[in-house]
Amino acid sequence: MTKDFKQNVFQGRSVLAEKDFTAAELEYLIDFGLHLKALKKANVPHHYLEGKNIALLFEKSSTRTRSAFTTAAIDLGAHPEYLGSGDIQLGKKESTSDTAKVLGSMFDGIEFRGFKQSDAEILARDSGVPVWNGLTDEWHPTQMLADFMTVKENFGKLQGLTLTFMGDGRNNVANSLLVTGAILGVNIHIVSPKELFPTDEIQGIAKGFAEKSGAKLLITDDLDEGMKGSNIVYTDVWVSMGESNWEERVKLLTPYQVNMEALKKTGTPDDQLIFMHCLPAFHNTETEYGKDIEKKYGITEMEVTDEVFTSKYARQFEEAENRMHSIKAMMAATLGNLFIPRV
Repeated sequence: MTKDFKQNVFQGRSVLAEKDFTAAELEYLIDFGLHLKALKKANVPHHYLEGKNIALLFEKSSTRTRSAFTTAAIDLGAHPEYLGSGDIQLGKKESTSDTAKVLGSMFDGIEFRGFKQSDAEILARDSGVPVWNGLTDEWHPTQMLADFMTVKENFGKLQGLTLTFMGDGRNNVANSLLVTGAILGVNIHIVSPKELFPTDEIQGIAKGFAEKSGAKLLITDDLDEGMKGSNIVYTDVWVSMGESNWEERVKLLTPYQVNMEALKKTGTPDDQLIFMHCLPAFHNTETEYGKDIEKKYGITEMEVTDEVFTSKYARQFEEAENRMHSIKAMMAATLGNLFIPRV
């Protein structure tokens, strides 16, 4: 294969944060994910990573991310190796840089789901192989690929739609939605208590992209203003993994629960409105957390009501499945030596 033929704008690149990619590149990965989903449904093999070995580093546990990366790797013909918090020593007994060099010598690609964005960046810098961010405290790019894939699957387009995130406007999902939507030309509303507005830094990054794409951004604590005209209403848990400030969050965020009244505030026709959630969701008391919160605070639903979660608007399980297809597209594009001359 000649050097001229072996062109790929993604080959060898890490996926650490959405802001590192152009709108065209993100749309390519979204569309490739939809294509690979169609192949999967038709039982057509697509072993772009035959013979590759993938390390799955998990400081934070996960159902969807682990399942998605594992099945995606196997579908692509690769071997995934799970390394949990008890198997890796990032910054504890071994520096992240040293770990990166060791794993990079043994594996062809590394997934990292952990706390510090800086660890993901060090792994990418020193391993010599593509590193894929499965979630850090700052960014969640694999979730965004699945999310906007789900949006395009439902609406057939991205530009001009309005996605409203309601809840903790400062968490990694809200950050990622704001910036990714701004890149892609999707209008993003963040409806949140003022104490939990995105940081000025994140808002600045998003505004810069929005000026180029034409996306309209709105950050407000007013439900009527924020929900109006929404096509996608999105929420996430009130308390992130590793946090314990339940009482403070429940008090602060209860007015920002996604319920049917909130959906009605959109004024959007039913066939142009969907609900999304990155999961897990506390929509009932069928979990230990749910029972504990009910006992302490007397509420049986948190960020979303069961009525909305089980309604005709709900797309969270399609969204969860799409984690696998979009992650597959990302891994194949960055490690599969595909011919992608331009995007």
